Amino acid sequence: MSDKIFKPEQYSYNDYKLWEGNWELINGYPYAMSPSPKRKHQNFSGKFSRKLGNILEREKLICNCEVYYELDWIINDNTVVRPDCMVVCGDFTEDFLTFPPQLILEISSHTTRLRDRNTKYLLYEMYGVKYYLMADCDKKIVEIFELIDNKYKQVDTRQFDFTPTCSIEFDVNSLFD
Repeated sequence: MSDKIFKPEQYSYNDYKLWEGNWELINGYPYAMSPSPKRKHQNFSGKFSRKLGNILEREKLICNCEVYYELDWIINDNTVVRPDCMVVCGDFTEDFLTFPPQLILEISSHTTRLRDRNTKYLLYEMYGVKYYLMADCDKKIVEIFELIDNKYKQVDTRQFDFTPTCSIEFDVNSLFD
């Protein structure tokens, strides 16, 4: 019997564009993103987006950065992710991202925890996302990883240096208060 019978089918971005519902595509393999995130998840995501968005708006003269939630990042033809929240600096006009954001927040649940901690951690590290934050709303903690010498190191910081001219202070864990 051929081993092709046991290999899952792989897909590309062209396939992804045709799918209904919410999906991510990692190395050609689809991941359904349903049902919708739970209440705690959405509440934290909203607080994060509002508070960080307000800080960046106040600093708009030195920061050309914005917060986006659930925006597709097309990494390559067989990998498209939709992080919970991202900070993107610089100008872009597309309805999706084609370059690494400066920061990604993933809010883990029991169904996404393994993928967030392993697959996405390595993917974001490999493609140069400067800050990767993993929030656990049940434990009320946010782990912050900073890309240092092309490897993520866990840091305890409130200071985020997005660009040479854009440095902000943001206490992410205060969002649980």
